[in-house]
Amino acid sequence: MLKVAMIGCGGIGYYHLGHLKQYGDIIELVGMCDIISEKAEEYAEEVGCKAYTDYKAMLDDAKPEAVFICVPPDCHGEIENDLIDRNIPFFVEKPLALDIALAKQIEKRILEKNLITAVGFQCRYDSLAEHVKAFAEKNTVPFIDCTRFGGVPEQEWWKVKERSGGQLVEQTVHQLDYIRYAFGEPDTVFSMAARGYVTDIEGFDTDDLSATVVRFENGTLATIATGCYAKSGDCFDSKFIFSAPDKRGEMHLLSKFEIFGEVEQEKEDGFLISGDGGMGGASDEGTVIQNSVDAGLVCDRTFLEAVISGDGSKIRSPYSDGLKSVAFGLACNKSMETGLPVKISEFLK
Repeated sequence: MLKVAMIGCGGIGYYHLGHLKQYGDIIELVGMCDIISEKAEEYAEEVGCKAYTDYKAMLDDAKPEAVFICVPPDCHGEIENDLIDRNIPFFVEKPLALDIALAKQIEKRILEKNLITAVGFQCRYDSLAEHVKAFAEKNTVPFIDCTRFGGVPEQEWWKVKERSGGQLVEQTVHQLDYIRYAFGEPDTVFSMAARGYVTDIEGFDTDDLSATVVRFENGTLATIATGCYAKSGDCFDSKFIFSAPDKRGEMHLLSKFEIFGEVEQEKEDGFLISGDGGMGGASDEGTVIQNSVDAGLVCDRTFLEAVISGDGSKIRSPYSDGLKSVAFGLACNKSMETGLPVKISEFLK
């Protein structure tokens, strides 16, 4: 049984804990750590292991063979380096770090030790990814429109951009990552931000809204807009639109992918039958493919099985790849700060 521990017992930690509790066939949970003792104790009591407030003490005492890092964006660096020193594989939540130089230093050490790692870009593991990638491969896609709108999370650190990186880097990085995964690498970004629409939250010090224009290496252009001023789901429809000359694909993350303008041949009682036996409703409005898996569950288990086998090839977002998605977002932040376009390759130097 693989000995697994967690550092950071907040909201995202509990998300992963819900998955880890289902893997009793392959893992043993040996430690839960948080600087707030009550949180660590609550998590530890739920799964029957020991609680810690000092992660180094946990590493010495519990001797985990894999660790989930679930700390706020501004708390990365020392933890990762200590795990690398001990040759402990780790799963780290996005956005990895807010300092690109720090993330690159961690990446270099990971590669030198050939350490198995994974990043919390679980959306890549949904059942829609293969269909979106197929759409990208079969069609020329000159334009992508991406939107994500919502409210302000309750975490105190989130509302301060210096600590969270802002909504684009902390939340909408999932969208940035998915576009990279399906359509390729960004070349240049130009971003602008706006404030003044969120007025009812004490200590709020981040962008209410940002809008970005992206040119990808393959020539595709994209617009990416994200805002945290929403008071209702009616504010904006958060989704991707992938525009080809004769059709388009629309995707709601972890929910559904709908293709407009594509004639499907195989139908049975109003349903499209795919090669793997999956079904999506076929209507006059479009062919709908529904997500059929818990992507987070698949993502976490893939990492654990990779550690057990020593083969990380099935991990869809190891640290080096996750770093590229975070660099995408941080480059947008740099453009907001300078008022100038930012070339990704230059930003990563």
